[in-house]
Amino acid sequence: MSALFQPFQLKGVTLRNRIGVAPMCQYSARDGIANDWHLFNYAAQARGGAGLVVIEATGVSPEGRITPDCTGIWSDAHAEAFAPIVRAIKSFGAVPGIQIGHAGRKASANNPWEGDDHIPTEDPRGWETIAPSAIPFGGQLSKVPREMTLADITRVRDDFVAAAKRARAAGFEWLELHFAHGYLAQTFFSKEANQRTDSYGGSFENRSRFLRETFAAVRAVWPEEYPLTVRFGVTEFNGRVDEDLAESVALARNLKADGMDLLDTSIGFSTPENTIPWSMGFMGPIARRIRTEAGIPVASAWNFGEPNVAEAAVAKGELDVVLVGKAHLANPHWAYEAARTLKIEELSSVLPPPYGHWLGRY
Repeated sequence: MSALFQPFQLKGVTLRNRIGVAPMCQYSARDGIANDWHLFNYAAQARGGAGLVVIEATGVSPEGRITPDCTGIWSDAHAEAFAPIVRAIKSFGAVPGIQIGHAGRKASANNPWEGDDHIPTEDPRGWETIAPSAIPFGGQLSKVPREMTLADITRVRDDFVAAAKRARAAGFEWLELHFAHGYLAQTFFSKEANQRTDSYGGSFENRSRFLRETFAAVRAVWPEEYPLTVRFGVTEFNGRVDEDLAESVALARNLKADGMDLLDTSIGFSTPENTIPWSMGFMGPIARRIRTEAGIPVASAWNFGEPNVAEAAVAKGELDVVLVGKAHLANPHWAYEAARTLKIEELSSVLPPPYGHWLGRY
């Protein structure tokens, strides 16, 4: 019996299998508002059999977007634009999720196919970036961010709360806070990016403060019956992996105590210099350590797009949910492909009847 195709219950939500579509930026919104591109993209992935579909990194404010073409959810109009996408995802049997975040010093960037660099200050498409400290990311993202004041910190926390409320109003049933990938929350936790000397910098407790306060504020407004999760970069792969993971386990335990339901384990990406050991399923053993030592369900993406690799990650207790990203862009029916590879007997159960009738036989 396949481990990957077993249901997974978290709070009041049940995924039909352990396959999730990882949040992947489409850079196709206008003024942050989702459109037909997003509707057809996410509906296709839900129709293809995944148990969970997570909408891409969505800015809690205009300044929180990675690029001018990223989705946002800072107004009721933005939430309303997501509502038909949510309905489509649910109609095809998947759980609709959304990832909300603030890009911090990596914001105000060009799209990847347009340079993936900071938009020049004089360009009206760009905006001022903010971060815990006035330290640029480096490389192509060289803009020096403004160091956040305490008022900025409060404002951004409130933006997360407002975004969470709107996400629920749009119908989302799974919320992920983007605390990874060198974006704002990750830089508060990073010893390199955060050089503050107040209560938000220095010690582990202080570097955790923005993350925990923001999470707690969202927890207070997000319904208990729906999962509240966090994507966090548990290591930077910077030569001190064990030290990073020890702190990440401690943070995961604290967030669990604060009400976190699942940790989406990822990479810090807080500097451009670190070397990632890319290989199939390489995050699996790292995720298992977080899962075991923090006692929390975990998910992960990054190179789980081969069905046998995804199956093994669940079977070995590395992951509770496998997030498959680029493979779902290549084939929105990746779950069906995985079912065939893993010799699932009832292939027709993976697809809607109009497809399953024709494709449900070997």
